[in-house]
Amino acid sequence: MNKGDLISSVADSAGISKSQATDAVNAVFSSIEKCLKDGDKGSFVGFGTFSTSRRAARDGRNPATGETIKIAAKTLVKFKAGKALVESVN
Repeated sequence: MNKGDLISSVADSAGISKSQATDAVNAVFSSIEKCLKDGDKGSFVGFGTFSTSRRAARDGRNPATGETIKIAAKTLVKFKAGKALVESVN
């Protein structure tokens, strides 16, 4: 499923136009993104939890040349599926 498929599914399920569904889906994604940027967790009971973690800067190696390189610090986005989601898939 991609974003277009999700929009079509939301429009059909909710009985709204694709334009309205697009606005709704974009609003949900934007809200989750803003929450993560602010350093908070997005917890959705029965679905899962979105969170962030910080990866420190470190030294790495170029496998082709063996040269040491610097790998910059970055923030990772994590998702942990909720129990209800896991059970529904299995």
